Amino acid sequence: MIPDLARAVEDFWAARACGEFFPTAYFDRLTLDDAYRIQLALIERRVAAGEPHIGWKVGLTAKAIQEQFGFHEPVFGCILEMLPSGHVFGAAELINPGFETELCIRLARDLQSEVSIEQVRDAVEAIHPSFEIIETRGDFVKQISLALADNAQQRAVVLGTPVPLGADMALDNVETRVELNGQEVAAGFGSAVLGNPLNSIAWLAGKLGQYGQRLHAGDIVMTGSFVRQFPLLPGDIAVADFSGIGRVEVAVAQI
Repeated sequence: MIPDLARAVEDFWAARACGEFFPTAYFDRLTLDDAYRIQLALIERRVAAGEPHIGWKVGLTAKAIQEQFGFHEPVFGCILEMLPSGHVFGAAELINPGFETELCIRLARDLQSEVSIEQVRDAVEAIHPSFEIIETRGDFVKQISLALADNAQQRAVVLGTPVPLGADMALDNVETRVELNGQEVAAGFGSAVLGNPLNSIAWLAGKLGQYGQRLHAGDIVMTGSFVRQFPLLPGDIAVADFSGIGRVEVAVAQI
């Protein structure tokens, strides 16, 4: 654990202003707890500067993603940008971007600390087919604590049309099929996300409680990718269809 958390927050804030998202002075120095505390302090500053805190992301929930990055427990980050399906990013707008294919859940009521999957289900207002847009702003594998301090690769969330959570809707059985530039590149089920995407929210509620945070009514939560992460290059068009839920699309303009 670093001895001076307040100093670390100042250092990360100053480095970010200069475009350095993984300050080299902190390589191999942060615990995961340090990283989360720095992340939350930086998000507080960004919100005070005018950015909206829309909700939360849970990452590294699927075995395919964990194997891809060599880390075997979920992580969280904050969502500060929400975009509609069909959004086209500028070719130079993103930093080494990629996308993950997820269900995004909007909450109708607060959730705090330890909750059951049944309590989570009762708190769901709507479900969106979605992409998380990530930016690889540093070495995620070798410096995962720095990546978490830098908000866990989060850049934006792209949301499709929401649907209600029906009484007979089993999110673990939802299938997604992912296309990149017209070619199917992956398929997976909701069961890949900690057995059920609702388990992801239950995990998040408990983890946030350790840091004096809670989930609020109106928050959106990215529950975790059904399949591996893919890069998103200039000229790319990504589309995902979720069975019984809907479709989401995102693109990057040509150079």
